Amino acid sequence: MARDRREGLEIKVVNPPAVTNNVSVETSPATATRRRRQQRASFAEFRPFKLWFPWLVPAIVVANIALFAISMFINNCPKNSAYCSARFLGRFAFQPMKENPLLGPSSLTLEKMGALDVSMVVHNHEVWRLFTCIWLHAGVFHVLANMLSLIFIGIRLEQEFGFVRIGLLYMISGFGGSLLSSLFNRAGISVGASGALFGLLGAMLSELLTNWTIYANKFAALLTLIFIIAINLAVGILPHVDNFAHLGGFTSGFLLGFVFLIRPQYGYFNQRNNPRGYAAPSAKSKHKPYQYVLWITSLMLLIAGYTAGLVVLLRGTDLNKHCSWCHYLSCIPTSLWSCKSQNVYCESSQIGQQMNLTCIANGKTEMYKLSNDIPSRVQQLCSQLCR
Repeated sequence: MARDRREGLEIKVVNPPAVTNNVSVETSPATATRRRRQQRASFAEFRPFKLWFPWLVPAIVVANIALFAISMFINNCPKNSAYCSARFLGRFAFQPMKENPLLGPSSLTLEKMGALDVSMVVHNHEVWRLFTCIWLHAGVFHVLANMLSLIFIGIRLEQEFGFVRIGLLYMISGFGGSLLSSLFNRAGISVGASGALFGLLGAMLSELLTNWTIYANKFAALLTLIFIIAINLAVGILPHVDNFAHLGGFTSGFLLGFVFLIRPQYGYFNQRNNPRGYAAPSAKSKHKPYQYVLWITSLMLLIAGYTAGLVVLLRGTDLNKHCSWCHYLSCIPTSLWSCKSQNVYCESSQIGQQMNLTCIANGKTEMYKLSNDIPSRVQQLCSQLCR
């Protein structure tokens, strides 16, 4: 999934020939050979870009795993299997059911820890959930898959661009994925870092485009990267996968790449590394005009998109009502699977020694007398009520 340290890409920085002031100087073959070796050694040691020590990405991985362990501990897993049997369904919504108790925490625990719940964002203005949900995961496979992808993608990017730019790119892309997800996925909760991961993929693509002049073998690298991105986005058409989070994160990262990952052009490096006395044919600016255009355009689109998205979200607008075909971006029904959600959701309230349970889908309400086994049977009772 990751681009392995610019595999297939070579920086095209070449030192100009030494200047002899138009005077022919005869040298012995041994001297000429020694000079060529010195020039090759100097070129081999020259690094146009600083390599950073990657510490932020490993820290993010550790934090995600630690938070997942905390969520499991809060559920008292695996002892309390009634609250630890959340079925992993993606980045994803998921539903509690009786399965492997080690699979993941309950939706109630994740909601308390900051999962993305659109109703709480809209009615309680808990916008912070757009950030916190990218640090939570629904199951063991979920957290392992995302963290392995983050290591393969993020380590190399942090080495090349530093922790500040990659950290901002990761967080803002994750926010963008959560924002687009909340505009279309109105029911249930959503957790996962895949929106931020798709942001890193999008930034890799825009970085290659905006720094086009400093790379060799660029077309092969571009086709390879586009193929990898297309395969990952295609997975999002499967049921229960929150592809809106993927698309929002990818779009955010693609635009952010033009802003954060811009690099000086090829001629600028040659100009800076000219030997003394060498007269450059013409001075080169640090960046090309198209890089400035992409930088300004991307920044304006990001600001406008995030502002409009937050306004629409906080007004409680469901974009599915204004876009009849948009749901196909997240799931395409086939003969092999259905895109209809099989999750059921209920609201509960306690009145004295009784619990009132209301099915959100059909509005049915039922009163239950509280007992020791009621907490473990809430999902079962909810499923019966929503039939």
